[in-house]
Amino acid sequence: MESLGNVKNTIEILQKYNFNFQKKFGQNFLIDKNILEKIVDAAQIEDSDCILEIGPGIGTMTQYLASQARSVIAVEIDKNLIPILQDTLSSYNNVKVLNEDILKVDINRIVEEENAGRPIKIVANLPYYITTPIIMQLFESHIALKSITVMVQKEVADRMQASPGSKDYGALSLAVQYYSEPEIITKVPASCFMPRPNVDSTVIRLTSHENPRLEAEEEAYLFALIRASFNQRRKTLVNGLANVSELGVSKDDVKTVLGKMGLPETVRGETFELERFIELSEYLREMKE
Repeated sequence: MESLGNVKNTIEILQKYNFNFQKKFGQNFLIDKNILEKIVDAAQIEDSDCILEIGPGIGTMTQYLASQARSVIAVEIDKNLIPILQDTLSSYNNVKVLNEDILKVDINRIVEEENAGRPIKIVANLPYYITTPIIMQLFESHIALKSITVMVQKEVADRMQASPGSKDYGALSLAVQYYSEPEIITKVPASCFMPRPNVDSTVIRLTSHENPRLEAEEEAYLFALIRASFNQRRKTLVNGLANVSELGVSKDDVKTVLGKMGLPETVRGETFELERFIELSEYLREMKE
């Protein structure tokens, strides 16, 4: 099987199986070898690595991954792609394809069974419509993870690495930076895909913190607080947090805590660094107890 990282070979395999793109799965296949090589290089794959690939499509990037890693576990939701993957990956004996929804897969079990519980690396060309849920599930599941190297919509990548005070800064920025170090690798124009999407993409690597600099006592409470802080960006923290029942705090509680932190009552969440949010969550939790 020839490499799929070009238009000609991609069209041939699609025609061979009469494949029709499924809009509901956000299918856009990469047809640029240059970008494929950049993604694999960015993932820093070693011959001892176990790779989890999300959404292998027709196996374009899987071929590259399998040629460098010890093993690849490819999770594909579209059952119509399974026969194609069996064909395009037939010459690789180190690939296992799972016809599953990544949001319903027990990834911790995969890590245990396929890599003896050791940290894995994740590589993916993520469907735009479920990028954030997938990223958050990967982190919140606390799987043994070295890094996530993903292709995402450019705007999403910008949000992942945004700083306080910028227009892109929000709950996703804080969550990603709590668990990892984000690094933009390369921009990818829409012309590198088939079919061509309406927006450009970005490859970003999220390297897990080996020794987290910051940790919250109760992560679920921290992220509930962060989401509440950005639900209505123009609201002050006092007004935004008091309206969220799961936080269990009043306006007076928030005012009291902000006073302890030496901050005015008019402060907004978009100016807060991660450290400040953790400090705020700990104060508010103590007040509830």
